[in-house]
Amino acid sequence: MSLVEFFRIKMKKVSLFLSLAITLFCNLCFAYPVGNPFPPFRVAGNLYYVGTDDLASYLIVTPKGNILINSDLEVNVPMIKKSIEALGFKFSDTKILLISHAHLDHAAGSQLIKQETKAKYMVMAEDVPVIESGGKSDFHYANDTSMYFPATTVDRTLHDGDTVKLGGTVLTAHLTAGHTKGCITWTMQVMEHGKPYQVVMVGSLGVNPGYKLINNTTYPNIAKDYEHAIKVLKSLHCDIFLGAHAMYFDLGKKYALLNRSVINPFVDPEGYKKHVAQKEHEFYTELKKQESALSLKSA
Repeated sequence: MSLVEFFRIKMKKVSLFLSLAITLFCNLCFAYPVGNPFPPFRVAGNLYYVGTDDLASYLIVTPKGNILINSDLEVNVPMIKKSIEALGFKFSDTKILLISHAHLDHAAGSQLIKQETKAKYMVMAEDVPVIESGGKSDFHYANDTSMYFPATTVDRTLHDGDTVKLGGTVLTAHLTAGHTKGCITWTMQVMEHGKPYQVVMVGSLGVNPGYKLINNTTYPNIAKDYEHAIKVLKSLHCDIFLGAHAMYFDLGKKYALLNRSVINPFVDPEGYKKHVAQKEHEFYTELKKQESALSLKSA
């Protein structure tokens, strides 16, 4: 082994150690885990994964520029940028920035991305006040400073059923509120080997700890919104199942199979149905729990 090769191997080990150390440090310092770097890859067609091992971000490449979905935490932005560049694309070509919903783990990096790319930021109407206040007007986390993030100006206000178009790609915004008042499930079509596939990116059906589903003064219709969101997701046709968090759709497991299987593992309509059914069960379990607690209290 030459001296040059020796030092090259040593530097790779040092670089890996520093990367892991920085990730660990960030996870300890931030209220919300930043996630670990994950290899960027093409999901199908012009759709790419550029997020961490849990906080999902997606790049949609078009001839007129690119669309980025989810800015994640502010500390994740360099990871997202690095992933985009590793795929051979320019971060500066990001023309449109979208999010799944207005929580810091999906939207805290938006201001920084806007500054670096000049992308147009598009958010569902019901989440715009939260984004532009940096989380201070959130129905649940308004008094939790650990959930605040850089306030960011929204360039286009979206409504249920609106489409976002760029370079021949069309995304549809479905309002699936409950988790936040303006939570979005995105759908789009991609072409793979001459065949069209319907992509569904679930915003979230999760009922966070502490959410009041009954007598919620800051979100009176929360339970009805969750029920509506469940109906919407049940009505959507899904071929490729994705979401705001990698754990929704078993990212690690499917990525490991990506180059080993003839069938794209992300084509998972049954996994989508199972996820929605599981979240529906969790919602109604929590609702009944809160109803029972209220009945006992008033008895």
